[in-house]
Amino acid sequence: MDQSADNSAAESEYGAIRRRLPPAERRQQIVDEAVRFFAEVGLEGKTRELAKRLGVTQSLLFNYFATKDDLIEAVYENVYIGRLSPDWPERLTDRDVALRDRLIAFYSEYSALIFEREWMRIFMFSGLAGASLNHRYLKHLGEVILRPILAETEALARGDIRPTMEDVWNLHGGIVYIGIRQHIYRMPAPEHPEDEIARAIDKYLQFFGIHLEN
Repeated sequence: MDQSADNSAAESEYGAIRRRLPPAERRQQIVDEAVRFFAEVGLEGKTRELAKRLGVTQSLLFNYFATKDDLIEAVYENVYIGRLSPDWPERLTDRDVALRDRLIAFYSEYSALIFEREWMRIFMFSGLAGASLNHRYLKHLGEVILRPILAETEALARGDIRPTMEDVWNLHGGIVYIGIRQHIYRMPAPEHPEDEIARAIDKYLQFFGIHLEN
C-alpha cells in the first residue's frame, strides 16, 4: 500500500475515534444509514462502502454486528416489525367502532409509515434477492393484521359470497400498490391517497353486503 493510502486509512481511523458516540447511539446511527444505503443499492451492497459513508472503519461496524446478516436483521426490525403498532390488532377487532372506520384508521396510519422510499425499495430488493425478510414480514402481517380483518369481515358479511384471505390480500395489495407506483415505478401518485384508500375499503365492504355504518 502506498503512503497516501496509509495516510487515508489512518485519517479514517482517527476520525472514527474522534467522533466517539455512546454505543446505543452509534448502533442506531449505523442502522439508520444502512436503511438508506440498502434502499439505494440493494441488499448486495458491501459493508465496506457502508462504513465509508458513515466515516468509520469496517471493523467498527463488526463491533456492533457480527455479520452482514445481523445488520440486515437490524434493518428489518427497524423498518418493518418496528413500525407495526402493537395496538392495531385490538383496534381492528373493537366492535364498538364501525368496521369501515376501523379499516380506514388502520390503513391511514399504515400507509403513512410505508409510503416512503426506503420501505418500498428495501422490500422490493429483498424479494428480488430471494431473502427471507419479505416472507417473514408478510407471514407476521397476515397473522396479526389480515386474519383479524378477515374475521371481522366474516362476522358482518351478508349473502352467499363469503370472504376469504385472498379477498383481504387483494384489498391490502391494492392499497400498498399506491406506494409502489410512486416509489418503485416513479409514477404519479394520487394527490389525496386517503380518498383512494377509503374508496377501496368501501368497495371491499359493499362486495360482501356490509353496510358502511356497521
